[in-house]
Amino acid sequence: MPEKPVIIATRGSALALTQANLIFDACREVFPRLAFEVKIIKTTGDKLQTASLAKAGDSIPKGLFTKELEVALVRQKADLAVHSLKDLPTGLPAGLKLGATPKREDVRDVLIYKSEAGFSGKLSQIREGGLIGTSSTRREAQLRAGRPDLRFEEIRGNVPTRLEKLAENDDLDGTVLAAAGLNRLNFTISSDGFLEGDAVPDGMLAVALDTEIMLPCVGQGAIGLEIREEDGRIEKIVERLNHFNTMACVTAERSFLKAMGGGCQSPVGAHAVVEDTKIRMKAVSFLGDSEQRTEQTGDLREPTVLGEVVAGQLCA
Repeated sequence: MPEKPVIIATRGSALALTQANLIFDACREVFPRLAFEVKIIKTTGDKLQTASLAKAGDSIPKGLFTKELEVALVRQKADLAVHSLKDLPTGLPAGLKLGATPKREDVRDVLIYKSEAGFSGKLSQIREGGLIGTSSTRREAQLRAGRPDLRFEEIRGNVPTRLEKLAENDDLDGTVLAAAGLNRLNFTISSDGFLEGDAVPDGMLAVALDTEIMLPCVGQGAIGLEIREEDGRIEKIVERLNHFNTMACVTAERSFLKAMGGGCQSPVGAHAVVEDTKIRMKAVSFLGDSEQRTEQTGDLREPTVLGEVVAGQLCA
């Protein structure tokens, strides 16, 4: 009797499917004799397209884009779940764990704006009182720190939807999206600064924001593979896809976020990088009355400790 296929659970958005297919292809390459199958599962986040992400603590449960995938894992309806790691809560259900993280994509955020806005992408050149569309409190807080005069309006949806909303709203000057998602969906920035790709409205310019200006969300740019703790067969499969440095960095970042008591919609940012046998992490928090920043270095073998130390610095 042929062995059952390994079921890869994913959301159904274009980005989620792209990421799931990347994992599917990687699995097939490493394990050509095994069968793999992608299974689409609709999540609460997909169903609540009009809900406010900024009020996730009040009206929307944690795990907005992950809960149903985790239920499938627990009930053994799927063998591994593919997540944008920034969406995966730091506290996982009993019996589940983060099994692997492939090599991380670009962690930066990208400012997308209309060509008629009259600026070259530098924050200083956005018009006085300019209106930026974003549902991220982290992005809003960091942009506001550099430009207190800016105004913000919540927009959400997948990448094409947000671009369409930007194009159709005459009052909006720009929006901010993750570079990793744009890259995985084959969007590019031309040499003259225009955003190119399928379903891009005419006249959209884009510039990647340096992490000195905009620290990313914890786990941004990384894909997380969630599995059952006691499933040795699947653990051996995903271990072959794991990128050690990426796992170390996101472990430090997630430890920081957990210690700060936040989720993906909290106004905090963090970015860890490996330097020889050390991890260096920068973090920012707007949870209090003012902006707080820190930078710390820790042992590569103890990323969780580094995250806790960084959180302690910001909470002191």
